[in-house]
Amino acid sequence: MDPNCLTDKKCECRLFIGNLDKRVSEVALIKMFSPFGKIVGEDFMWHTCGPKRGEPRGFAFIEFSTKEEAELAKEKMHGKLICGRPLTVRLANEKSLMETAEAAPQRVGASNKSSLTGRSSGQMSRSAKIAAIKNKLKEMEEESNGTKRQKVADKVSCSNGLDRSSTKES
Repeated sequence: MDPNCLTDKKCECRLFIGNLDKRVSEVALIKMFSPFGKIVGEDFMWHTCGPKRGEPRGFAFIEFSTKEEAELAKEKMHGKLICGRPLTVRLANEKSLMETAEAAPQRVGASNKSSLTGRSSGQMSRSAKIAAIKNKLKEMEEESNGTKRQKVADKVSCSNGLDRSSTKES
């Protein structure tokens, strides 16, 4: 088998699954991907030495019997939240293409990387989603701070109003 998975036909059916939470087991991973076709191989990566020995590394490979099944699983599972983390699912040979793109001198924008991998919106849409979430959180935080300030102002004006009314009555 070609170590870079660039020429081997078998690699067209092999998926890389990344950003796995350490609570996801091999069995759970197979159950998640089995609805998309016949799984003929699975490589769940584990730390083999050091302080994390025996713990999952956070990625795995699954091989389907056909390229079509692998493509379907990729389309349906990429970005899906599992244990609060969005899965990264791509053909195993796309990783080699992405590494080639990253090794090239950086150009303006991310369009060069996406054109090499054959995806026009995969990373960009994820980055856009992250930016949108950050903006929304910032808005919510500002709104919350504004609400807190308003409540403090209301308390101050209420207490001032009470003080004034109590002084008028006396």
